[in-house]
Amino acid sequence: MRSAIRSIVSVVGARPNFMKLAPVVRALGSRRGIEHRVVHTGQHYDASMSGAFFRDLGLPTPEIDLEVGSGTHAKQTAVIMERLEPVLAAQVPDLLLVYGDVNSTVAAALVGAKLGIRIGHVEAGLRSGDRSMPEEINRIVTDRLADFLFAPSREAIGNLLAEGEPVEEIQFVGNVMIDSLAASLPAATALNVPAAFGVAGRPYTVVTLHRPSNVDDPATLRDLIEGLDRLAEGCPVLFPMHPRTREVFQGTSDARRNGGVRMLEPMSYLEMLGLVASAALVVTDSGGLQEETSYLGVPCLTVRPNTERPVTCTLGTNRLVTPDGAMLREAARASLEAGRREPRPIERWDGQAAERIVAVLLDGARFD
Repeated sequence: MRSAIRSIVSVVGARPNFMKLAPVVRALGSRRGIEHRVVHTGQHYDASMSGAFFRDLGLPTPEIDLEVGSGTHAKQTAVIMERLEPVLAAQVPDLLLVYGDVNSTVAAALVGAKLGIRIGHVEAGLRSGDRSMPEEINRIVTDRLADFLFAPSREAIGNLLAEGEPVEEIQFVGNVMIDSLAASLPAATALNVPAAFGVAGRPYTVVTLHRPSNVDDPATLRDLIEGLDRLAEGCPVLFPMHPRTREVFQGTSDARRNGGVRMLEPMSYLEMLGLVASAALVVTDSGGLQEETSYLGVPCLTVRPNTERPVTCTLGTNRLVTPDGAMLREAARASLEAGRREPRPIERWDGQAAERIVAVLLDGARFD
């Protein structure tokens, strides 16, 4: 029989982690006698990319910030491991919780496993089938090491079983990203972000692009933006630009352009949610936005050849498109003409995933 869990350390490092952490913090905070500490690796170190998200989500300042910063995948993972090991060795928690699929996730799981600490993986079992994606490697390794596999969908459970994971380690808790969205939507809507950009009451498109396959090659990025420029002739296009994307774009010949796409600074979580919730279309390569748009009923075009969240295509509003400006423009126009539709419910995307996670850890509950 496993010993009781009384002390938990959560390790996060990037914005998608923060949205997954917030509902878990709230759920654990309602339980007496549980010590829960948060370690921020500093993988996202810019205030607009990190600090603002903690404020929007009502998260306390992490007790420990490893201040890792940027670097290659290998270097960043290694530095996180080096700095996290003494922290966990000193605290020796009963459980280490890791979230999602970033470098902080796999680095923390490796350290925890080597120290003999039980590991829970929030958002386990997602697979794109594309091992050229660093995130796919992170997902596979983390799931091999975890003792508690918290799956967001039936498809994720199938992936874990196909890889030989013991059924008793798998828990179908649902999607914690939706917990944060449901809790934050009233505050995000109250900001009236579309009005701030002059698009309230009008159809508009929101764009986010940051994956290397879309932005590292200036020619690919330029072609995508040219396609979006053409789209903007009939529908405003708002593009909050990730620092990674902006760095590449500023090095292109189009950096001083006067195109139709409105290039914006990165937004806080609430601002972005408020903008997306009223959009007519979202164009993205983000995993989280595939989920959020499906829940909200906003049409979404994901500029990728695959997705680790296929339920967003089968039940949600998501569609995959290739990184070709002309094809993207035509797909966007078709989506805008079709319009929004009432979202279909996705099983256990109901705002209660974190409560199920805590019930598993503290009460021994089982969710099949």
